[in-house]
Amino acid sequence: MTDMAVKFEQMCDRFAELSEAMAQSQVIADQTRYRSVLKERAALEPAVSAWQKYLAQQKHLKEAEDMLQDPELADMAKEEIAALKQAQDATEQELRILLLPKDPDDDRNVVMEIRAGAGGEEACLFGADLLRMYTRYAERHGLKVEYISESPTELGGMKEAVFSVVGNGSFAKLKYESGVHRVQRIPVTDATGKRQTSTCTVAVLPEAEEVDVTIDPKDLRIDVYRSTGHGGQCVNTTDSAVRITHLPTGMVVTCQDEKSQIKNRDKALKVLRSRLLEKRREEAHSAYAADRRMQVGTGDRSERIRTYNFHEGRVTDHRIGLTLYRIDEIMDGDLDEIIDALRMEEQARLLKEMQ
Repeated sequence: MTDMAVKFEQMCDRFAELSEAMAQSQVIADQTRYRSVLKERAALEPAVSAWQKYLAQQKHLKEAEDMLQDPELADMAKEEIAALKQAQDATEQELRILLLPKDPDDDRNVVMEIRAGAGGEEACLFGADLLRMYTRYAERHGLKVEYISESPTELGGMKEAVFSVVGNGSFAKLKYESGVHRVQRIPVTDATGKRQTSTCTVAVLPEAEEVDVTIDPKDLRIDVYRSTGHGGQCVNTTDSAVRITHLPTGMVVTCQDEKSQIKNRDKALKVLRSRLLEKRREEAHSAYAADRRMQVGTGDRSERIRTYNFHEGRVTDHRIGLTLYRIDEIMDGDLDEIIDALRMEEQARLLKEMQ
């Protein structure tokens, strides 16, 4: 615990400095600095609280061990020592997790893309189900969903949906969802009653800021056209939809959700920046790209991170072998148990690598 103690004591010292700074009039007067201090202090608070809890447990453990010297209190002391050591072990694990390197993207908003893969119209219907699932999940966590572009089908399916999720920690919550999602059920479009396997791909990209990716306006071709999506009575009567082509890469982004051409352009640029940032990172890490969780795959039926079996009422995440028999709640956005398990698995892997 020696190295760990040094790190946490340094965090406590910094936390005290920030707490003192928040009370200084010159800091309060400078709102930009004040928000920066407040943000850094809030980030340190969980670590400081856990370390203070650990020190209190150490103190109580020493007091219980001293009680062993008294024959009348020895039995009670032994029970207390056993309970305190168990609690201290749990706190030590919590402290190790708090020292794990933080994903720098965790606090970012995200851009999510859902695309129908194998399975025709049934894959599109599953895409619409996934869109609703993530929308409900966002609502449960106080996150805001902003639609960017959609390609609906006549039967209510979704060939493609692009949307952003806005709110603190959006990427930390949703980053494990990238990959191929597989559904097994009897399609409403199939009169034979046979079960079918279909897929959708989901991409979760950390939203890029302008400082992250610089785009030369000369590299863009911007086309405007009449929207075909939802958005009110006048959405189809003006050239408000925007299609942006990034000429060097050939990337194409469309946005037609807003009535305003300017707003659609801004949203499309946000998606383009996020895709370019992800492309740049993938190229920089190409040596181990095959092992990255961010890989989406081709949409083939054999590739999947998760299977939704409606006949058996189960959802299985194949990365960690977790199976839950409550598909209705999960499709209604109750993803916490799955996401928490994936986060714990990642933490365990990182802890093992640190040993």
